[in-house]
Amino acid sequence: MTETCNCNNCRNELCIRKVPIFSTLNQEDVGKIASLINHRDYKKGETILFDGDYTDSVVIINEGSAKAYKNTPDGREQILYVFSEGDFFGEQNLLGNKTATFSVEALQPVNTCILSRGQFQKLLYSYPEIAVKIIEELSGRMARLETALQSMGVRNVDTRVGGILLEFATKYSTKTNEGTLIHLPLSREGIANYLGVARETLSRKLGQLENEGLIRSVNNKEILIPNMQAIELLAGAGY
Repeated sequence: MTETCNCNNCRNELCIRKVPIFSTLNQEDVGKIASLINHRDYKKGETILFDGDYTDSVVIINEGSAKAYKNTPDGREQILYVFSEGDFFGEQNLLGNKTATFSVEALQPVNTCILSRGQFQKLLYSYPEIAVKIIEELSGRMARLETALQSMGVRNVDTRVGGILLEFATKYSTKTNEGTLIHLPLSREGIANYLGVARETLSRKLGQLENEGLIRSVNNKEILIPNMQAIELLAGAGY
């Protein structure tokens, strides 16, 4: 892990502009917050936060992506969420003085923006609109987790795979002449852990979708979707 403090404002402002909770701020306010931000860089595979840790900071992903996960009693890894640019975590420690309920690991080189507990609380008093944005973001996150739990317990594998392809397409895709190219943030094993299924089950399902022409595996890290509407139908209601 590398830490750099009080980086130049252009980098800080770029960080702030990526974060939805700061989207309502004007240029002057952005400049004020920029001076409060420190940065830490993490290598791929490095742990950013450990389950059970107590931290006095909120961490914002400026560049890269990271996975939030828990280890189950039987030793499996259950991925709860994939954080990408603009996402944040650590808010439970700041708002409720609680320890972390999951671990966070860098999926690729990650640059983070960090605000201390005291700084963050001052922002909430000075800019109530930030608090509203945080509530909106956390509500959305809870809804996604509830959907994931329901998915593991009720919905069939077809629907679950369709849902995760839509989720990844929203954040990790580019449009091409052939369709939507998804740049997978997780390995096949990671995706299986995210869905709560065996890797073999996921491989069979992806192979079936490819045989049906719904997807095309470009390589281990990319999947092309020729027709997103077909995937939406596969995912079913709620996506």
